Amino acid sequence: MLKHPAHLVALGFGSGLSWFMPGTFGTLMGWLLYVWIDPYLDGNQWLWLILIAFAAGAVCCQVTGKALGVIDHGGIVWDEIVAIWLVLFVASNQFSSPEGQLACVVVFRFFDMVKPPPIRWFDQNWKNGFGVMFDDIVAALITLLTLATYIHFVQ
Repeated sequence: MLKHPAHLVALGFGSGLSWFMPGTFGTLMGWLLYVWIDPYLDGNQWLWLILIAFAAGAVCCQVTGKALGVIDHGGIVWDEIVAIWLVLFVASNQFSSPEGQLACVVVFRFFDMVKPPPIRWFDQNWKNGFGVMFDDIVAALITLLTLATYIHFVQ
């Protein structure tokens, strides 16, 4: 993890090194970082952070995947971190409580693990650092659509 700075980022500062469900641990790390960083950033700053983290993540995931010999290695969790930031940021008005944020995390993990279409297509066909990042962004967008549907019909 410490042989290259890209590995530290791609492996989620160590959260991806879990032997059990590393993607979930990466998502939980993303949630923790969101809660820690959120008081210091406004909306525009969050958007810039997510965009920069996505772009840097594409490079870091490519470098780390190549070093590990598997482009979308299970330990690479920066994609989960950035995607859950997007979900929590966009859903922050309706799901700002800890329980609401937990709901965001659970719905995101469901879509990221099950990978329904179109997530599965991107996961299977885009085999590079950008693809590693992008399929989780698609999962985040489907999560947000699901949460919006819930708000519209239930609340």
